Amino acid sequence: MFIDRSGQKVPNVTFRSRENNEWVTITTHELFAGKTVIVFSLPGAFTPTCSSTHVPGYNELSKVFKANGVDDIICISVNDAFVMTEWCKSQNAENVRMIPDGNGEFTDGMGMLVDKSDLGFGKRSWRYSMLVKDGTIEKMFIEPDEPGDPFKVSDADTMLKYINETAEKPKAISLFTKIGCPFCAKAKRMLKEHDLDYEEIILGRDASPRTLRAVTGATTVPQVFVDGVLVGGSEDLEAYLT
Repeated sequence: MFIDRSGQKVPNVTFRSRENNEWVTITTHELFAGKTVIVFSLPGAFTPTCSSTHVPGYNELSKVFKANGVDDIICISVNDAFVMTEWCKSQNAENVRMIPDGNGEFTDGMGMLVDKSDLGFGKRSWRYSMLVKDGTIEKMFIEPDEPGDPFKVSDADTMLKYINETAEKPKAISLFTKIGCPFCAKAKRMLKEHDLDYEEIILGRDASPRTLRAVTGATTVPQVFVDGVLVGGSEDLEAYLT
């Protein structure tokens, strides 16, 4: 059974990580002192739920969290520094700081170290999230102690609702583009000018012209979607943003 440690200090641990191809030490004091920090922890880098939902959710909502007083978002996993660095790159998770708890000291101190030997993982972290203020845990969301890898309460949406239930989430924007397209460059420039984050789907790399036709019914780029609704090309986007 996992214990809710709200009101307690985080464990005093020194992590070994990598920055600019050099070994560095990072203390919990450096991470938490004088800051409001979201921490989420998960069973392992590159694993399905962690990669498809947990990390992307916090990465995408980072601006909203920071607008609501959060200084940093940290992902802690019982993995080594090399794995965490490569996972961060593959996730394009530039808004999340990946901290390797390679020896499981922090996770053990949190009472969240579990045995995943049946999967060949050894000791790993149970999935949870918490809001930490100046080193003290204000709120924890611990996944239920049940078989498998439950993912019900440690997600970014639940954390945001706790911090500010009226906070407005950013729009989900995707656009199909192709390299060298001036209209695509215009669309991307307009989105940046309006401080709107977007996912770019490049024809010939991420999708084919057939996919573009199947999804949008169009043969030209850019094609922009906002919250699942097709806006259209660059002129349509300009009108939408006006």
